[in-house]
Amino acid sequence: MAQSLAFPADEDALVALARAVSETGYTFTTVTPATHARVNARPRNAEARSLRDVFGWSRPFRRGLLPDALVRLMDEAGALMREGERLRAAIRLSSLDGELFAHAAYPPSAADAVFFGPDTMRFVAAVLAHLEGRDRPVRRAVDIGCGAGAAGIALAKRLPGAEIVLADINPAALRAARVNARLAGTEGVEPRRSDMLRDVGGRFDLIVSNPPFMIDASERAYRHGGGPLGAGLSLAVVEAACERLAPGGSLVLFTGAAIVEGRDPFREAAGAVCARAGLDWSYREFDPDAYGEELDDPAYGEAERIALVVLTATRP
Repeated sequence: MAQSLAFPADEDALVALARAVSETGYTFTTVTPATHARVNARPRNAEARSLRDVFGWSRPFRRGLLPDALVRLMDEAGALMREGERLRAAIRLSSLDGELFAHAAYPPSAADAVFFGPDTMRFVAAVLAHLEGRDRPVRRAVDIGCGAGAAGIALAKRLPGAEIVLADINPAALRAARVNARLAGTEGVEPRRSDMLRDVGGRFDLIVSNPPFMIDASERAYRHGGGPLGAGLSLAVVEAACERLAPGGSLVLFTGAAIVEGRDPFREAAGAVCARAGLDWSYREFDPDAYGEELDDPAYGEAERIALVVLTATRP
C-alpha cells in the first residue's frame, strides 16, 4: 500500500484509474474544506457507502464496497492507503468543464498538497469569460501556479494549436497537471517547474493565475500568499505579467483581498504596478465576503472582510 503523499508518482497508473472511475459515470463537485469537514462530521458519513464517498468525500471504506479490479488499480497507482481494517483513497477526483481532475485527498494538510475547490471553478469561469470577450488571438498562454491545471486545460480545449504552459513550483502539482491534461486529451499543454516565470522564457498573449492568498501559519504552498495580509504572491504575479505580456496580451488574476476599514490595499498596490507599466486594467469584486472564518485569526485583526476579486490588465 502507498503511504500518504501530496500526489502519487505513477502517472500512467493514475490515468488508468481515473479513466476507470470516469467510465462509471462518476461526477463530484468539490466543496471548501470547511464545508467538507461539516458534512463528513455527520455520524452517517463516518464511512463510505459509494464511489463518490471514496473519491469525492475522502471517506474510509471497507473491502467489498468497490469492485476488486478498481481497488487493484488504486493500489497500482499508489492511491490506496490502509487505516487498520479500512482503506482510503489518496487522491480526489472532481468534475469541471466536462472533465475529471485528480488532486489531493481531504484534508489537504500536506505542505505541497494539490488544491482544487470552489475557487478553482470561479477562476476558470473568469478566465473563460475573458477569453470569450477577447478580440485578439491567443497563441501562447501560461497559468502561473497552475495547481491541478484546470485553467490551462480549459484554455487548451478552446485554443487548438496554441502553446499552453502550466507553471508551478510544486512537483506534486505538476504531476497532477500532467495526469489531468492526459485525461482531458489536450495537446499543446506543457507543465513546467518554475517559480513565477523565472524558468519560462518569452512573452505571452494571455497570463492567468489563481495564486494562494491566505495567511497560513503552516505556510502550505497551495494556501499561503505571504506579504501583507496574504497579498504577496498575487502582487508578484502582477509584476511578472507586466514584464512578460506581449503587445495586446492580457493578465487575468483571480485572488482574494483583505479589506481594511473600507480600503483594498491589494487593489491600490496592483493598480499602481499596472499604471507604471502602462497597462490598461480593471478590477471587480467577484464575491464581497468569503472565508469569514479566517477573520478569527489574529493575523487578520485589521481586516473587516475578505473579498474574492478579478484583476484584468492588458498591454495596449
